[in-house]
Amino acid sequence: MADVDVRVKDRIAVVTLNRPQQRNAMTLAMWQAVARIFNDLGQNNDCRAIVLTGAGGNFSVGADVAEFGQVRSNKTQSKAYEVAVDASSDAIAGVGKPVLAVLEGYCLGGGCHLAMACDFRYAHSNASIGIPAAKLSIVYGVRSTQRLLALVGIGHAKRMLFSGQRYSAPNAPQGFIDDISPDPMSSAMSFARELAQLAPLSISGAKTILNGLSMGEGALNLEAADALIDFTSDSNDYEEGRKAFAEKRSPDFRGT
Repeated sequence: MADVDVRVKDRIAVVTLNRPQQRNAMTLAMWQAVARIFNDLGQNNDCRAIVLTGAGGNFSVGADVAEFGQVRSNKTQSKAYEVAVDASSDAIAGVGKPVLAVLEGYCLGGGCHLAMACDFRYAHSNASIGIPAAKLSIVYGVRSTQRLLALVGIGHAKRMLFSGQRYSAPNAPQGFIDDISPDPMSSAMSFARELAQLAPLSISGAKTILNGLSMGEGALNLEAADALIDFTSDSNDYEEGRKAFAEKRSPDFRGT
């Protein structure tokens, strides 16, 4: 298996961070791979929902600091590295399909960066969540800081970023975790299967608008949002949804 593994079955893609011996520490190559994978899944009509998880009982301890001497040792390299990191989260947030993160063990720093770009976060009670940027003299990226702010509010965001504190999933700031269970993968897959049956154009449009609004003033392209609404209003799926409602049956959405 690759360091980032992808499997699609029954219209659900499972993307697995796969460096279990390193607790799924993210290398530069992995950040780049995540961006490619989610961009590709966005074009895959056989995929209706995506689950992002980590192998070996951990989600991710974040960026692989061990390689920073080679790939993030100065201002120029740091800027290029952050471009790759942001591209990965932007691909997750931008894919027109629901993305569910499954969090077990460590979800730290860059792991939070990935998790916050997802639409939902399903956690085991053993998940350990934190952003230790202040312990490494790193300023957390603007996009991830905005996502954190949108999820937990300014007070909790400041506490997390200023202190580098780790939280257990049950004690995580309200808004960060959506569901806690002994088997978060099972819970996430159950919801993913439910979402995969619903109108993909509706989900894609809602995701685009909500994510844009949450990222602050000017982040939402209003013309693009209106175009999505208009496209869906003229779609075959909208016609199918009306017919299925009138005929009291389950709709068969095709994403067209």
